[in-house]
Amino acid sequence: MINITRLYCDEMTPGDWIRYGRNGHGTTGKTDKLPTSARRRKPIVVWNITSKCNLRCVHCYNDSGCDIKSNEATTSEAKAVLDDLADFGVPSVLFSGGEPLMRDDLFELIDHARDKGLRTVISTNGTLITPERAAKINELGVSYVGISLDGIGEVNDQFRQVDGAFDRAVAGIRNCQNAGVRVGLRLTLTKRNVQDLDALFDFFEQENIERACFYHLVPSGRGKDISDARLTHEQSRHAVNTIIERTAALSKQGRRTDILTVDNHVDGVYLYRKLNAYDCERAEKVWQLLTWNGGGMNSSGIGIGCIDFNGKVHANQFWGHYDIGDIHERKFSDIWTDESDPLLKGLRDRRSNIKGRCRLCKYFDACGGSLRVRADLYFGDTWAPDPACYLTDKEIGLDDAAIQELKRSGELYDMPE
Repeated sequence: MINITRLYCDEMTPGDWIRYGRNGHGTTGKTDKLPTSARRRKPIVVWNITSKCNLRCVHCYNDSGCDIKSNEATTSEAKAVLDDLADFGVPSVLFSGGEPLMRDDLFELIDHARDKGLRTVISTNGTLITPERAAKINELGVSYVGISLDGIGEVNDQFRQVDGAFDRAVAGIRNCQNAGVRVGLRLTLTKRNVQDLDALFDFFEQENIERACFYHLVPSGRGKDISDARLTHEQSRHAVNTIIERTAALSKQGRRTDILTVDNHVDGVYLYRKLNAYDCERAEKVWQLLTWNGGGMNSSGIGIGCIDFNGKVHANQFWGHYDIGDIHERKFSDIWTDESDPLLKGLRDRRSNIKGRCRLCKYFDACGGSLRVRADLYFGDTWAPDPACYLTDKEIGLDDAAIQELKRSGELYDMPE
């Protein structure tokens, strides 16, 4: 995650403690310990607790739906997993799906996690959050509810393939706010909604949204079927510029709105370059935060992991095509610490494996090669450049000699525009 509010506007935010190794608004919970380094962080665990979903989102990364069969953990099995995660010291468990609120024992599991000192998050489409459920979420001490929204009105409903999904999600947002639950939005950037960015920021202001995460598209699950909706590199730049400008405007107004971009660590480098053009001192502080974090170098397989609705463990939630273990057979902690798996071993030594322009990029320490799974999905090579990098060869320090060296070594990949 690239925290635009923290990096560009120099405002402390709640996630600073784990993202940059220092306190923002403080920490809570037994497991909230400031990490000594990003590399030594235990993973935030995204748990797709069910395959059931009441919507049919076109970009769903794991192809959830009403009729999808799965081998999800039983209540007792799930509690045992939570016990293990607490003992392992993970900083947070994110209950996702499918739609987690379609699982009857969700609140029982959250209650169990709380008793074990685990920080809990719910990732939901928001359409099932009634006032009563919002009150229960608040009672259980859920630290954050992230509601997926991908446009205003019909644009969102087209993504969800269900009429009225937008209005029901907005009702869910308001129910959370009225119950005192910290709530924010999750949005995926595509050609189908990028024109709505200003309208979305207007919506944030109107609805007093306190946090919003803009995800760059990863073509996994059903998302691979809308790969034509991927932003061009120029569109990505324009989108990030708009996000930065609107975030800065919110900051100047004194609004406490935490704005982040997700799944493309080059956004941090792009932001750094913008700052460096007019405020070198601030840019240097940002560089220190970015390099402490390490970008993708300390994310998938290190700072984040996933348990899917079949109990399979993955290096992140988009790597459903590669299993590193199964919680029905072994503890998550044992799976995660078993470095005999070639993908985990490689992800934890990226610098020795990375290829192409990423290998020679002068910003590697801040970006870390970004999202390896996107390289895998696009090039069929985990260590190829991230195709979503929108910086030019010149911007990342590649001259003609470097390009010739990549050509000789067979590492000159045909990047998309």
